Amino acid sequence: MSPEAIGGLMLAALIVTIFVGFPIAFTLIILGIGFGYWGFGDTVFHLLLFQTFATMKEQTLAQVPLFVFMGLLLERAGLMERLFLVTQKMLGGLNGSLYLSCMFVATLFGAASGIVGASVTLLGIMAAKGMDKSKYDVQMSAGIITAGGTLGILIPPSVMLVVMGPVMGIPVTDLYAGALIPGVMLAAIYAAYALVRCYLNPSLGPALHKSERMESMGELFIEFIKGMVPITVLLLASLGAIFAGVATPTEGAALGALGSLLLTVVYRKITWPLLYNSVMKTLEVSCMILFLVVASNFFGGVFSRLGTPEVISQALLGLELNRYVILMIIMVAIFLLAWPLEWVPIVLIFVPIVLPMVKQLGFDLTWFAILIAVNLQTAWLSPPVALSAYFLKGVAPQWPLSDIYRGMMQFMVLQIVGLGLVIFFPQIVLWLPGVLYGK
Repeated sequence: MSPEAIGGLMLAALIVTIFVGFPIAFTLIILGIGFGYWGFGDTVFHLLLFQTFATMKEQTLAQVPLFVFMGLLLERAGLMERLFLVTQKMLGGLNGSLYLSCMFVATLFGAASGIVGASVTLLGIMAAKGMDKSKYDVQMSAGIITAGGTLGILIPPSVMLVVMGPVMGIPVTDLYAGALIPGVMLAAIYAAYALVRCYLNPSLGPALHKSERMESMGELFIEFIKGMVPITVLLLASLGAIFAGVATPTEGAALGALGSLLLTVVYRKITWPLLYNSVMKTLEVSCMILFLVVASNFFGGVFSRLGTPEVISQALLGLELNRYVILMIIMVAIFLLAWPLEWVPIVLIFVPIVLPMVKQLGFDLTWFAILIAVNLQTAWLSPPVALSAYFLKGVAPQWPLSDIYRGMMQFMVLQIVGLGLVIFFPQIVLWLPGVLYGK
């Protein structure tokens, strides 16, 4: 059997084992060793050693535990919850004020965390009970929380972008700059949609009762400054240093982690259990991601050596389709794969398969990477899996899952609109990297 055919069987075996439910990291390594030995002998063991050491020497990946630690500290110390409450009271006289507050905090926490599950859970804890108390529409509430939570996959410093950079051979700084405007644009689209709906139908999000608002605007403003300024300074110092070229992404991540630790001390939220739990959770999440990176890189190395990606690329290119038709085929495939899979195997396995074809088609790789990020963000809200629904249901059990799904579908349509804007107007992604880095 030809090496290319062996690679095809290897890919089919991977799909089957994933749907059966085997742990994906071990599955990737076992399949890589088995099919690699079949295809090119004991060289596969040298490849395993080489890929493992090459991945572990990738300095860019040091950002993963640092940014995860930063987000966990801000979440567990209650700093984002404080900001949500004061923003809610400032906007209390506005129809849909809780939606706007939720999206504002979601954007900030997306920049601080980069983890969708953490963002959706935190927003659900902060906002769900208040929305129920204020008689907000359940479907709209669920939609805004889940859509806001998915911003963490896109807005820098996204952990996914950190992993995607080395996979695609793109500087992480370019991905951060390229993702910033699309992330803010999507947040603005969500907020505008909710506010327009509430303006047309105030019952979807009535203004807060006067008893729920602070009487003194001065007191309210001071509380807002106390909650907003430190977190904003932290994010600007971390991301600003990276964008300005003053610090590498890893150094910026270290600055963010240190800053979040100092904030918990200043706000007197630091406790030994909080610090211990944050460190252990950081270790757990980081080990999971980095082990998957190693396993996926090895699997991808074997798959590439067998020559199957080249055969797939040439087959699609041989159809002589318009390059945007091929791009749409890739985007639909990623969207469907994201139903049963998380972003890690898609970025680490599927993207390297299509990357040679994307290069041959002449697409800008930074633009293509952000398209993938927006696409995967959309998949978090799409049935039948839609993990965001289960994260929210876990902290808002009073909301029917059917209503959560209906709410998410509204915002999934908005995400598809945002994806279309990024496809038809590439400068949404490419303008800021061009200004900052002359690309």
